[in-house]
Parts: sequence; C-alpha cells; structure tokens
Amino acid sequence: MTKQELVTLAMEAMDHAYVPYSGYRVGAALLTRDGRVYQGCNIENASYTPTVCAERSAFFKAIYDGVRDFAEIAVVGGKDGVITGFFPPCGVCRQVMREFCEDDFLIHMGGADGEIKTVTLSELLPYSFSAKEHMQQDT
Repeated sequence: MTKQELVTLAMEAMDHAYVPYSGYRVGAALLTRDGRVYQGCNIENASYTPTVCAERSAFFKAIYDGVRDFAEIAVVGGKDGVITGFFPPCGVCRQVMREFCEDDFLIHMGGADGEIKTVTLSELLPYSFSAKEHMQQDT
C-alpha cells in the first residue's frame, strides 16, 4: 500500500469523528505488517480527559484483534474536516505507538494540497521509553 492510499483512508476516517466541542476532525489509518488496515477517528467528550485520538482509536481496534506488528500510520485532520496543515500525533499517541512499534515505524502526516510529511517514530519521539526496555529492566 502506498502512503497516499493510506492517507486517503485516514481522510475517509475523518468522516466518523465525533467532535461537538472543538470541531477538529482527525482520522488515522494504521497499516499492519501483514497488510491489514485499521481506521480510527477522534472521539471527544464534554469532560475532555476521556477524549480519544484517532491514532489510539486505530491502535486499540487492532490490539483488540490481537495484532501487535505495525508498519506505518497516516494521520490527517482539520477544523470542520478541512485539512489546512499537518496534524502530528499528540504525546499520548506517540507513547502508545512506542509501546507497540519499533524506531523505524513510519508516521505519514497528510497536509493541505495533498502534501505528505513522513517521519519515523524515533524522529517524532526521541529518547523514549519502550516496553522492551521496561521488560529488560525487570529481569
């Protein structure tokens, strides 16, 4: 699957967002190493803390299905569903990615006019703490 196809699926996922408070629709499309795609959207809540980002929504769907091997994710977003710039994953989403992904995991951010910016997880979250490191410390 190309990164453009993955971004297109993320754009499709934006339509499912529940955003009555901010109006910012975010969609994600997570590609597993075996070729499956899990889409996610952001879901807001009046008390804000229980809000779930699109990236975590996609990851949690895949994890529920028993998937633990991920290749890349595309993320797009914008006010009222209009993409005007890049929507990088928040800190919490970055840490969830780090829990399940290696340093070379790709994050594609779709921007205005079809532009795509791609970074690795290690570029997006340097000096991170992974599950693998935590498990090594426990032994």
